[in-house]
Amino acid sequence: MNIHEHQAKQILKKYGVAVPNGVFGLTVEELIEKSKSLKTNKYILKAQIHAGGRGKAGGVKILDSIEELKKASKEMMGKKLITHQTGSEGKVVRRLYVEESSNIEKEFYLSCLVDRASSKIAFISSDQGGVDIEEVAKKNPEKIITTKINYSKEISNKDCENIIKIFSLEQKAQEQAKNLIKAIYKMFVSTDASMVEINPLILTKEGNLICLDAKVNFDDNALFKHPEIAELRDLSEEDPIEIEASKHDLSYIKLDGSIGCMVNGAGLAMATMDIIKLYGKEPANFLDVGGGASKEKVTEALKLILSDKNVKGILINIFGGIMRCDVLAQGVVNAAKDMDINVPLVVRLAGTNFKEGKKILDSSGLKLISAENLDDAAKKIVGAIK
Repeated sequence: MNIHEHQAKQILKKYGVAVPNGVFGLTVEELIEKSKSLKTNKYILKAQIHAGGRGKAGGVKILDSIEELKKASKEMMGKKLITHQTGSEGKVVRRLYVEESSNIEKEFYLSCLVDRASSKIAFISSDQGGVDIEEVAKKNPEKIITTKINYSKEISNKDCENIIKIFSLEQKAQEQAKNLIKAIYKMFVSTDASMVEINPLILTKEGNLICLDAKVNFDDNALFKHPEIAELRDLSEEDPIEIEASKHDLSYIKLDGSIGCMVNGAGLAMATMDIIKLYGKEPANFLDVGGGASKEKVTEALKLILSDKNVKGILINIFGGIMRCDVLAQGVVNAAKDMDINVPLVVRLAGTNFKEGKKILDSSGLKLISAENLDDAAKKIVGAIK
């Protein structure tokens, strides 16, 4: 789950991380009234959307007075920002954040995330802050260091020193940096975060380290332990179809292709999408119905797929383990009879009760295309939509 910058900074601040003083508003009037409490000669106005690249898209403004802030806020609220992360559809700005300005001496990059390959917590640090870290990795990889840490309740001083050494800080700032790393690590572990990104982390002319921007993501599977974090979810920033999918415990992510996919198991779903691409087409979604999908769940899954106007065909690929193929097949038949499915539908069943499932499909009277294996299924759905 993603949260907004102002929310991320409040959580970091709770754990002792230094952030600029700031206020947010859901209306321009609320924002301006709150902004009067800030002690600054310049106001930094930031659009709050779940995407990077806001500055280049006009979502960050430096303003000299409350009057300028009010004018800029009216222009920014409700504006659609299009960045390299939003895609061409962009995101509408529904909340704004204003913070006090900082006197920047140096800018750094710092992030903390779960490294799944090593099952460790990884800190990535660079002295090239304020720019896309992907560009730094491409052009100047020596400017980035990664420190992988075995999970524990606390991070060691040695690990902290390894993380911050690329910053080349003086003694006073080094102590601040070590405390910063310890605070971020504690917050990361305590809240079940999956990523914390500070870009830029700045050293001010006064010699203080401050998190000027912050992005935090949380593990959805752990949100039941953190109701106060779950309340921060902003549904207006999420795809309506993905929100609907979550209500039915379906793992759905919309993609840009034309072949809708319904699969049980994330690994099989990835393989299914790969083989669709192999035969020259693109998947319209990732959809994992899980190991024990009911008839009702299958029906909802098909509704989600068909709600995408780009879908020209559907591939159902089920390997029955916990899920029985006959239950899945009956769910498909029920859903197909309830809905107007006017695109080709290819079904591949294997595993538990697949013969019974195939019999249900064959006797349904529906125009379903049966496939023997995954390769056969991919060929048939690509051929059908052509």
